[in-house]
Amino acid sequence: MPFLLAGFLIAHMEDQQTCTFSKKILDGGQKRFGAISCNICGMLYTVSNPEDETQHLLFHNQFISAVKYVGWKKERILAEYPDGKIIMVLPDDPKYALKKVEEIREMVDNDLGFQQTPLMCYSRTKTLLFISNDKKVIGCLIAEHIQWGYRVIEEKVPEVSSENEKVIFERQKAWCCSTSPEPAICGISRIWVFSMMRRKKIASRMIECLSI
Repeated sequence: MPFLLAGFLIAHMEDQQTCTFSKKILDGGQKRFGAISCNICGMLYTVSNPEDETQHLLFHNQFISAVKYVGWKKERILAEYPDGKIIMVLPDDPKYALKKVEEIREMVDNDLGFQQTPLMCYSRTKTLLFISNDKKVIGCLIAEHIQWGYRVIEEKVPEVSSENEKVIFERQKAWCCSTSPEPAICGISRIWVFSMMRRKKIASRMIECLSI
């Protein structure tokens, strides 16, 4: 009588070759189960799921194009660090700079799960980009001029055993804010750091440059 033991189907079969073939199929399938993180774009997706794999391919290609940074003749450098630099792009900058910012924003929106909506006051925005030493955009901060803001209520991060679980929590957690408006002059519309470069104070450094 057949029985299941540690993922292997053990059966009394007269044809030994057929039994060996069945075990190989089971072993190969098990290695493709579950979610994995792409080591290039950082996207988490479920393997062997056609919809997930299609979404990954689209984001992967968009990511590679968006993060590539060839450099500009006139860069507005706010700060330089051993691991890169922060530059700022304003609405009246050359078209090639604005085109790059728009490409990055679309990629960031897709990664963060934002709807593709225009900025509230584009003429009064500031975009900060963190450029790594290997000429990749690994951080983006978009700030807008505002008059009122709602303070974010900090949510306690649960204890997790792996980096992938931390990423999943960050992407799925609900953001809560106060219902009482407070006077403000600058609002951060988007802040993003490449998933594999997080916990390196990249976001903190961009915020520090914004406040100067």
